[in-house]
Amino acid sequence: MRDDDPSARSTACVDACEPCDDCCECPSQVAEKRQRLRRWAWVLVAFAIGWNSIEAVVAIFSGLAARSIALVAFGLDSVIEVSSSLVMVWRFSRRSVDEEASEQAERRAVRLIALIFFALAVYVTFTSVSTLLGFGDEPDPSPVGLVLLVLSLVIMPQIYRKERQVAAAMGSVAFQADAAQLRLCILLSGVTVIGLAGNALLGWWWLDPAAALVIAGLAIKEGREAWARGELCESETFVIGRRAGFPCAPVCCPTCPAV
Repeated sequence: MRDDDPSARSTACVDACEPCDDCCECPSQVAEKRQRLRRWAWVLVAFAIGWNSIEAVVAIFSGLAARSIALVAFGLDSVIEVSSSLVMVWRFSRRSVDEEASEQAERRAVRLIALIFFALAVYVTFTSVSTLLGFGDEPDPSPVGLVLLVLSLVIMPQIYRKERQVAAAMGSVAFQADAAQLRLCILLSGVTVIGLAGNALLGWWWLDPAAALVIAGLAIKEGREAWARGELCESETFVIGRRAGFPCAPVCCPTCPAV
């Protein structure tokens, strides 16, 4: 409902105490949304830490057993994912009323995630080139590794989509950067599956390191984007509970305090 008369807009919201077309949300509604988003963020971060820890242990041990550089690299990537999630724990645990301090913490979190991207790119490039040059033994098939990677390709896209939604609603660039890293993890899972399957079925041992070099390039790109988001932290503000793209009239429903 759109009306030039503020009282008309306000009247439409009396019963449910919901914001009208061009009205700000009530302070209680904004606080409730923030709390709900914060709970979702904690759940997603906790799940990511748990799943990536399992990935790391299984992938590294099965990779060492099969002499698979790709699996070991994937396991180490999972370690980096855990580190990224721990950055989120650190970020969300900083409840400071000092706006400048909060912005500085946000920038540090985003830049740390960017550095993690760069470190991942360096490692993947090094291991891939070493494999292509013939250093090390050819890997054996790893059924355990393949099952793990297929599960990762099923589970992680769901977490990635939910993290993107929550990050956009919260306006947290640190959480957005963490979601971007999940996207890279999904790509790495796909590439590793192709490499292991190609080696097991066709004997194309070179397929895994060649594809991993492409992922290394993507890691650098994502790292640069994450670093750029850190530069924007201090200039961009997102207020949860306010409609994007519409001016917010200082009118709420009569049963709620006006914004």
